Amino acid sequence: CHVVVECLSSLLWFLQSSFQPGMKLEVANKSSPDTYWVATIITTCGQLLLLRFSGYGEDRKADFWCDVMTAELHPVGWCAQNDKALMPPEAIKEKYSDWTEFLVQDLTGSRTAPANLLEGPLRGKNTVDLIVEGSVLELQDVSDPFLYWPVRVIQNVGGRLRLRYAGLSEDLQAQDTWLFYLDVRLRPLGWAPENRLTLEPPTELRSVKSAADWQQALEDARLDAQKSPLPLEVFKDHVDLPKHSFKMGMKLEMVSPWEQLKICPVSVTKVYNEIYFQVTLDDLSVDAKPRFVVCHANSPGILPVQWCLKNGVGLERPRGYEGQDFDWADYLKQSGTEAAPDACFPDAWQSRGFAKDMWLEAVNPHRPVEVCVAQITQVRGRLLWLRLEGVAKPLSECIVDVDSMDIFPVGWCEANAYPLTPPLKPVCQKQKKIAVVQPEKQSAPSQPLEMTPVNHCQPVAMDPGSANGRYCCSKIFVNHRCFSGPYLNKGRIAELPQAVGPGKCTLVLKELLSMLINAAYKPGRVLKELQELEDPSWDCQEETLKAKYKGKTYRSTIRIVRLADQIPDFCRKVCVKLQCCPNLFSPVLVTDKCPENCSVQTKTKYSDAYYYGKKRKLSKPMGGEEAAEGELAKPTRRRKKRKAIFVQKKRRSSAVDYTPAGSPQPSDFPQDSDEGEEDEALQSGSEGNSSEPRDDHTDASSVEVTSSRPRRAATLRRAVSMVNATGSSQEASEGRRRSTRSLSAYNQSDSKYQPPKGQDVEEEEGQLVLDRNPLEWTVDEVVQFINSTDCASLANIFQEQDIDGQALLLLTLPTVQECMDLKLGPAIKLCHQIERVKVAFYRQYAN
Repeated sequence: CHVVVECLSSLLWFLQSSFQPGMKLEVANKSSPDTYWVATIITTCGQLLLLRFSGYGEDRKADFWCDVMTAELHPVGWCAQNDKALMPPEAIKEKYSDWTEFLVQDLTGSRTAPANLLEGPLRGKNTVDLIVEGSVLELQDVSDPFLYWPVRVIQNVGGRLRLRYAGLSEDLQAQDTWLFYLDVRLRPLGWAPENRLTLEPPTELRSVKSAADWQQALEDARLDAQKSPLPLEVFKDHVDLPKHSFKMGMKLEMVSPWEQLKICPVSVTKVYNEIYFQVTLDDLSVDAKPRFVVCHANSPGILPVQWCLKNGVGLERPRGYEGQDFDWADYLKQSGTEAAPDACFPDAWQSRGFAKDMWLEAVNPHRPVEVCVAQITQVRGRLLWLRLEGVAKPLSECIVDVDSMDIFPVGWCEANAYPLTPPLKPVCQKQKKIAVVQPEKQSAPSQPLEMTPVNHCQPVAMDPGSANGRYCCSKIFVNHRCFSGPYLNKGRIAELPQAVGPGKCTLVLKELLSMLINAAYKPGRVLKELQELEDPSWDCQEETLKAKYKGKTYRSTIRIVRLADQIPDFCRKVCVKLQCCPNLFSPVLVTDKCPENCSVQTKTKYSDAYYYGKKRKLSKPMGGEEAAEGELAKPTRRRKKRKAIFVQKKRRSSAVDYTPAGSPQPSDFPQDSDEGEEDEALQSGSEGNSSEPRDDHTDASSVEVTSSRPRRAATLRRAVSMVNATGSSQEASEGRRRSTRSLSAYNQSDSKYQPPKGQDVEEEEGQLVLDRNPLEWTVDEVVQFINSTDCASLANIFQEQDIDGQALLLLTLPTVQECMDLKLGPAIKLCHQIERVKVAFYRQYAN
């Protein structure tokens, strides 16, 4: 969790900005030089901000992006301090008569963007980057929760801070403390006095200096903090500690802070307040020396009584305990105490997906400056048993909590340019250099395997000297200006970060492909296309990706290259597969003009035919026949065989049955054969080869129709306002029932529409007469109408793109060709039917 929140880890590629939506700032007005206006942050993407000038309200048409590092942005009040003019944009200049009063109301109660994030050395930095060398914080004493003392940041490694107490010189660097910046012991300077807490040096260091020297050190720390104050945004992700319910004398189990591989009985010996309490190690010996630690309700390592027994873990007997076997019931009875209730503890069974034999990077508890390669040897509830590679026994094993801030994913050190302690020797014998990917597929890679937390295979060998370079890549850029093709939504592509990486090849590519799937018009279709991507020359690793669409979740296994030198070829072939510009995402940054000149190319340029000199082959039919290589793929009514894509569907009321996800039966993809026929019908319709109305309609709510046509109906509907309210639920229900009937009532001989019984449309004197305003037509009613014409083969397009009555009336010939990818002949035929509806609408309802 701390790596997710910290968001600087290059493995997770999650851009987060210190700016927050809703913040106000002053921006240069491009339409009027030397003037400025107040703007609101709508959303952020790294150092990019999406802004909207005040006065536009909810109108998004004038939203614009700017780069914090290059744009002229200032905090609210800057214009008044520098005698600059505040003037609204010309487009809304006449909207309000008194802009001064408007600004007062608009800024009242709003949050302004911090000045130090817009100007100076901290400009445009991420949250963790704000903590620079020399920053001053306050650190809670390890043995007294009411004592704090200033510390200086000596080093910042991806949010992991090396801290030195104020007043200590470099000669005493052995006293430095390593903590993650989200640790609850860290507070901004001045927090302790504001909360009536004491500022005193740590108990164990007080004798190092005199009281006067410590006081001088405190003053120096305050002066340093004033020169370069630490923004409060650093602490925005700190979690407030909950209240505990422990009482004096209660017994519990705890991972020993002094011996990292032991779980011991401890007692609550002091309750400081509703947040903090003290636990002491149980010691019944005569020469016992109390060993205690300060805890809170979320302290890692505290466990309820009998936890070890229930999890099959050995519990250390208290020192001096008489008896061979330790029994909690007898122990509580003899001591006259009670066990702490289970409700006092955090969820003791939350493993957060960790499993035995996974690899990660972990801090050596005996040398906090050292981060080691580590393997999980066992998982019990919230606790992980780790074996630290490269550390001599018996200090090579320890127990950590799943929420420990001392564990990190594989590659974290490399992403943050910090040395990683490698294993002392290979972790397996030579003959075991094989990774079993799946039971039905086995491969023997030609290169040594590296240690990686992959679910499908057990890592068996590692070459510390060369693995990082070969299996890790630099940045992969998302070139937003390049042509996005028929599968990907241009607007969603624009919201993606500019680059992903550097880091481990498979992790970088997995994250990038996940972003592309989420940016698709139909994620399930893109997932299917990626599933078919393969090359015999690639050294691949199989990863499971998923896509969500219309309440269903699709999962598929995708082959991803593992070697850095194969990434350019992999990226290019993925782009070709998705029919977008080969530079849409690439290891090469396209700064100005794309080398492919994709801005002036047509969609058909970026097909497999362009790059490989042949049409894309159809999927293998059920009969086992394949289209010959180089042969033109023609529409067919044959069923297509699909690779298994497992679907999880949200519960909804539907008459269509489906099989739960994970079933090996063909019904994992509901009504797969009908969907294949629909795909082919769409192809046939686009060529103008089919004019028969269809009777076999499939419930679109239960089938993912694979098509590359983008969803444009929402854009069309935004161009017109709602004229009348939608009909009652009873009418909508009746419309859905009507849409399932056969509507093949069009007489082609005289081109006259003859609606069946019950249809709310009729012909009068050669003209179409409507009994219902088409502005109120639902998608089903539109499909019903199209099915009743000689364009019935195109009805599925309307269902697929959610075109209702409003969108239907906005369709024109250019729009139909662009949105539906139809050739001129079928498009003209379809527009003829749409024009009939428009004429009837203008005649009957326009006035």
